[in-house]
Amino acid sequence: MKLTLRTFTTEDFETLYEIDQACYEPAIAYSRREFRNYLRFPGADCVIAEENGEVAGFCLTSHQHARGYIITIDVVEKSRRRGVGTALLAEAERRLAAHGVKEIGLETATDNDCAIAFWQTHGYRTRGVWNGYYPGGRDAFSMTKMIAPSAAASKARH
Repeated sequence: MKLTLRTFTTEDFETLYEIDQACYEPAIAYSRREFRNYLRFPGADCVIAEENGEVAGFCLTSHQHARGYIITIDVVEKSRRRGVGTALLAEAERRLAAHGVKEIGLETATDNDCAIAFWQTHGYRTRGVWNGYYPGGRDAFSMTKMIAPSAAASKARH
């Protein structure tokens, strides 16, 4: 497997939208409008993973000051459990740290055992529960991780 990481371009929109539709049930997957809006958030960044020239997944984040947020991480089914999600997360965290982010937050469904295990393996800890967070009344864990800002970001602030 040859995995490369790159930054989102507008030409990627439909491919990523289709991946999000495939990764989540219709009630949870983002509409085109929601997805476009997330890409326009302050401090939005989207890392794309490609395997042999095909998009294997992406991680969409945003940040404001010292707080970052993982909006979504989507990996196509055939690329799961092969390190794609881990590589995307590592790059997303590196980029957030470069912007001076110290804490990253996210939400994940309380009944999604695979996702919970993924986040916990990568140092995210549950901070609470959002009752009825998802459509249909599904609850979500609010999770966070503290990270060290990169040396470049620290120098830029001083």
